[in-house]
Amino acid sequence: MFFTVLIACAVLGCLAGFLAGLLGIGGGLVIVPALVYLLPSLGFATEVVMPVAIATSLASIVFTSASGTFAHHKNNNIPWSIAKQLMAMIAVGALLGAYIADSLSSELLTYIFATAVTMLASYMLFSVKIEKSKPLPSHWMIKTIGLGTGYISSLMGIAGGAILVPVLTYYSLSIRQAIGTATVCGFVVAVFGATGFIFTGLDQTDLPSWSLGYIYLPALLGIISTSSLFAPFGVKMAEKLPVRYLKRIFASFLILVAIKMVISQL
Repeated sequence: MFFTVLIACAVLGCLAGFLAGLLGIGGGLVIVPALVYLLPSLGFATEVVMPVAIATSLASIVFTSASGTFAHHKNNNIPWSIAKQLMAMIAVGALLGAYIADSLSSELLTYIFATAVTMLASYMLFSVKIEKSKPLPSHWMIKTIGLGTGYISSLMGIAGGAILVPVLTYYSLSIRQAIGTATVCGFVVAVFGATGFIFTGLDQTDLPSWSLGYIYLPALLGIISTSSLFAPFGVKMAEKLPVRYLKRIFASFLILVAIKMVISQL
């Protein structure tokens, strides 16, 4: 089973990396639903499927966002005075999300994920444009934004860029600075969220071997072995394909996936 999962998740990593480069989306939006459908066929208990999918997604984001953070820092795209304020509370929010997720049923986690995905996909589908309109908020508002982003992202198994980028551009950051800040914050979400899921999963008896807490290591290894390699291909294809329409198609697909996930729980 180890090698079967490794190969299947390597293919998943190719898809997640390619779509991340092509559409500018976080891999978690692809990885979590895919693992939710894959893991039951491998004999995972129903109650641990969603936490394992989220935790494994977060762990994979640690590796993919690390290289992105370095590149954005090198290109001076990260306003560290703002990023540091966000990062501190994002870490708290991510840990909080992981510990709360452990106390929720897999069914409720599925509903939360499906609802949030539908909202994010609707944003992509209708191409909502948020214009710069306000100066940066107060110190405490930035911390509140960080806490909320870390909490929601950890519950969903995503990096949080889909939340932070529109918020930061609304508060007058350039798109490059917003993406750079979201990238480093995504790294923080992934590190602290994954760490939280490791500790909360240590006492679970329904997890198979090769699990580190809720993180399923064969799946993680497969995803990270290919995701970073295929992201540049997506970036190159973005120059040739009608990305705006592809985003709408993909957003529609995500909404259908979210609906199917909810129906499967009924």
